[in-house]
Amino acid sequence: MSVQPGWYVDPADPETRRYWDGEGWIGAPIPVDATPPDGPPPPEPAPAAEPVPVGPGAHPGRPDTGVHPGQPGPAPYPGLPGGAGQWPGQPAGPPPGAPYPTWPGRPPLPYPHGLPLASYGARLVARLIDFGMVLLLNVAVNGWFVWRYFEEIAPYLRESFRRALSGNNSTEGLPQPGDQAGLLQIVILLIATALWFAYEVPSMAARGQTFGKRVVGVRALPVEADQPLGFGRATRRWTTLGLPTMLWYCCGFGLLLQFVDAVSVLFDQPLRQALHDKRAQTVVVQLPRTRPDTRTAPRDRANPPGDTP
Repeated sequence: MSVQPGWYVDPADPETRRYWDGEGWIGAPIPVDATPPDGPPPPEPAPAAEPVPVGPGAHPGRPDTGVHPGQPGPAPYPGLPGGAGQWPGQPAGPPPGAPYPTWPGRPPLPYPHGLPLASYGARLVARLIDFGMVLLLNVAVNGWFVWRYFEEIAPYLRESFRRALSGNNSTEGLPQPGDQAGLLQIVILLIATALWFAYEVPSMAARGQTFGKRVVGVRALPVEADQPLGFGRATRRWTTLGLPTMLWYCCGFGLLLQFVDAVSVLFDQPLRQALHDKRAQTVVVQLPRTRPDTRTAPRDRANPPGDTP
């Protein structure tokens, strides 16, 4: 059954609308939200003839079509791999109602800014290294407050442990934690959160790397450009994962949020973005592991180092 002539959304570019004359698309596209005119569009002026260059291997006097043996020809629809146009006389794009052209089979892995995505294992190792660094900072800065906190709850813990060993499950008469236990818990979490922020955000803003990411060789980049994250984006990225630390005292609710954020990268395709990546619009890439050795690399005799114009 043929499609009746009229204005339809172009399946090859859903943001535009074109006129279908019953056999193919004609005329220039218009925005999809624009009101189409009545009837077909006016005919487009014929383009001026231009001299066609002769490519390598072409016979003199015969135009070079741009397709040589062993090279793929033009794609049937715009946007598909293999070319950006159609053969003369063929309809420009599939008919109305046809499915949107896609890659056959499994789509290729994305290479943001020409770099491969970081693997799940590399990201996990980098995060564990960073957790270890933050833990060392807490031992140095937060250690006294943690010791005071355990001193406040030690009588309760000792009595509970003694009763558990004797088989006594009663909770009556247990010594209560000291009055400062609740305040110390909040102070500990505030300091831990501040230390994590100070450790991660400045380095991510400037280089896209923490110490752990530098060791593993991965880097966080904005999705739209190969450039530093900046302080605002690095802060948005950190708050999704780091700020729930303040909710650890709420029956571990903050820890649950951080776990969900950490494992979300396993289920995201195709950019392997965790929730904090999606909020900041970042992607984590694997940097090249090897660099050319200038001592063994061949030198350009015509342009030795230092003699460039």
